[in-house]
Amino acid sequence: MLSRDDTAAEIAAVAARLVVDEGQDYAAAKRAAIRQLGLPARTPLPDNDTLEAAVREHIAVFCADTQPAELRALRELALVWMDRLQSFRPHLGGAAWHGTATRHSDLHMHLFCDDPKQAEWALIDHKVDYHPGTASGWRGEAVDALTVRTRSEALGQWVLMHLLVHDLDDLRGALRPDSQGRKPRGDAAALRERLIAEAGEGA
Repeated sequence: MLSRDDTAAEIAAVAARLVVDEGQDYAAAKRAAIRQLGLPARTPLPDNDTLEAAVREHIAVFCADTQPAELRALRELALVWMDRLQSFRPHLGGAAWHGTATRHSDLHMHLFCDDPKQAEWALIDHKVDYHPGTASGWRGEAVDALTVRTRSEALGQWVLMHLLVHDLDDLRGALRPDSQGRKPRGDAAALRERLIAEAGEGA
């Protein structure tokens, strides 16, 4: 019989494959892994840090030759939109920011507005099609989410981008370090620094 730690590691490994190969979010991937492994629904789930470590391991083993270029393409696409939306102080988060994104990943961008409706009005003004919804913020609260389909020519495919709209006062909290002491999201200048650093590493 597997120990609790072994079970969590097995769940994380299966969930990591679903995150990398299918673009599932962490919560959905964990639930799907439980089902695939035939484990009880109440089985303790690995935390997000454990799953992220498994995602990085999966990428290193199975996608090391393709993932860096896919990540760069997504980050460059994000920058295009960050420049377009600069008046809303865009910050990129999620897999594209942390470096674990592949062509199957969505983009997650946080906007900070004096009036949460400003971002939606801007999309309407520029005739950008979007799907309104809600998502969980970093404190677990519900925030408006505007989902846009945008084309990546580098990847030759469409990418879903979720614009999470916050009050301007939330910007300070958005930059607090995460459980690993990292910046959980970054602005356009920080993203450009990462692209330049990676280009130097690949040279």
